Amino acid sequence: MSEEDARALIVSGFADQVSKELPLEYAVEMNHLIRLEMKGSIG
Repeated sequence: MSEEDARALIVSGFADQVSKELPLEYAVEMNHLIRLEMKGSIG
């Protein structure tokens, strides 16, 4: 697992409660947006 993937998993873990309340297609999109936001970020 890359460091970038690990960071995305940590951040998405904090958003897990919100994600569970959303319909599946919105939860998938939210996770995708989190990964895009994390891509290339430092720290």
